[in-house]
Amino acid sequence: MDVELYVYDLSKGLARMTYVKYSVPLTGIQIDAIYHTALVFGGVEYFFGQGIHRTVPGSTHHGQPMEKLHMGRTELPQEVIQEYLGSLAEIYTPESYDLFMHNCNNFTQDLAMFLLGKGIPEHIQSLPKTFLSTPLGQMLRPQIDSAMRGITQADPTQQAVPAPPQPVVQPVPQVQERLAAPEVRGYVRNVSNLKELEQQLSLAADSCACIFFTSSTCAPCKIVYPTYDELAEEAGDKAILIKADLNVAFDVSSRYGVRATPTFMTFLRGKKEDEWSGANPAQLRGNVRLLIQTAHPAHPHTFLRLPSLQRQITNYVTYTKLPPLDKLLQKIGSYKDDPTIKTLVDFIKTRSATEPANTAVPNLSFLSAFLQSTFPSIPKDSQFAVVDLIRVAFLDSRVSGFFAEDPNHKTLLTLFSPAEDLASCPYNLRIVMLQLACNLFTTPLYPEQIASDQTLRETCIRLLTGSLLDSHTNLRVVAASFAYNLAGYNHNSRFAGKPDEFSEGDQVELVASLVEAIGTEEESVEALHGYLFALGLFLYEAPVDGELSDLCRAMGIAESVQAKKQVEKLKGEPLLKEVGQELLAKGLK
Repeated sequence: MDVELYVYDLSKGLARMTYVKYSVPLTGIQIDAIYHTALVFGGVEYFFGQGIHRTVPGSTHHGQPMEKLHMGRTELPQEVIQEYLGSLAEIYTPESYDLFMHNCNNFTQDLAMFLLGKGIPEHIQSLPKTFLSTPLGQMLRPQIDSAMRGITQADPTQQAVPAPPQPVVQPVPQVQERLAAPEVRGYVRNVSNLKELEQQLSLAADSCACIFFTSSTCAPCKIVYPTYDELAEEAGDKAILIKADLNVAFDVSSRYGVRATPTFMTFLRGKKEDEWSGANPAQLRGNVRLLIQTAHPAHPHTFLRLPSLQRQITNYVTYTKLPPLDKLLQKIGSYKDDPTIKTLVDFIKTRSATEPANTAVPNLSFLSAFLQSTFPSIPKDSQFAVVDLIRVAFLDSRVSGFFAEDPNHKTLLTLFSPAEDLASCPYNLRIVMLQLACNLFTTPLYPEQIASDQTLRETCIRLLTGSLLDSHTNLRVVAASFAYNLAGYNHNSRFAGKPDEFSEGDQVELVASLVEAIGTEEESVEALHGYLFALGLFLYEAPVDGELSDLCRAMGIAESVQAKKQVEKLKGEPLLKEVGQELLAKGLK
């Protein structure tokens, strides 16, 4: 789900404009605008005024935003987001509003950190503090607060998020339908000349396209306008639907020899496929849908019975157990007295005892610097304790999101550096590194970074593949969980019709390791379950003649999986049938 930041400028009107226009001579600092912000996702705009409010995007009393910023995507379920908003409603109450210290931008910052693991732009966050740091700012604070209060507070007709005991936010009527509707991906491309038409057709050279020849004076054409729009939305990026008005595009009429409207013409992979005339919505639907099915035939796997794989993966495996902190600190030795470690431990304790949203995040820049400079010098037998603390801290998406935004991932790579020589790495360090790797999925930012950053990706793959055949059962189970997370992330992209997140070469390496792990597993049903699930996610809807399918055929993976039914401890695993018999035995034929 995409998240956008709406930025409004409240410096409208004579009195308020004065504070901006004369900001430099009055205070010594430049104030470009008086910012009000809101977050928009799922077809709803959320902001703080007299409590937390929600409305149709762009319909507030502030008018249209001065700027719309794409903040990223969140994979958090709606019910989790709404529950969190309910908890924020206890904090962001009408009585708690303060123009400078507890305002709409503070709310937007908290919500953005929860959704994405990153905050709103710094110049917006810091403006009140910057202004109040001037003597005149302190003096003018009461007058400005009074002048702005009526502007910053929400229109009473816009519904506020209720505080508990009803923590789940119910959408207001005008956005209920938009919340339930799918995102609009496709649209009709209107052209006015032959050059524009040919440009649009070129975009469908490897797919398909339909041209709707119409005219502004054609009454029957208007009958099928809604149907054509619906088909374009339904098609998304699988087809290019074009509309050409022949009263304007004279050269189009001449080039394609169209003499009557409405006329439709379809193209498949750059060549003309069909042509027909008449305002028949049923015929139009049937022909366009058949065209798309021909251009994008359904993958054979879609016809198999694979309920575990024929869906989006909504929950990743994370490791949430809080370790005995006192014992853990003893393992760190003298480093436990370092102020950075003490602050980190206090954060973990407070977060586990109260609502996570109410826990202040420690200075993560200091923590990052400490880990990069000090972690390598800690004895290898004690390093696991530090990694375990970071594992728990990463359960907070604000923390994991902060480290995910490090462009070089120096801190995480430092913590994973023992994976370069797993043979000499103690068991307790290997298992907490894998658990930390699983907890990277608490923010949507880290999976994106693993997929895009070669060094980080290679480190994660090396850690995983080096652990799948470990002699310790618990470690193999955690490795299977990490494999599932990586496979699930790649699967979700492929399932949504988007390109794979990982290259075919990376997937081949991971699948080969999973196949070997399945073949050698004799003890743990839990580990086998993870291996099979990850393997199924990587293989589902993979190219039929691609390297992954060829690898599985060459390694005889179907037979290896079926053989696990003969192992007493493993024969009850349900995925042996779904992945072994259905996906591998039937899907690889």
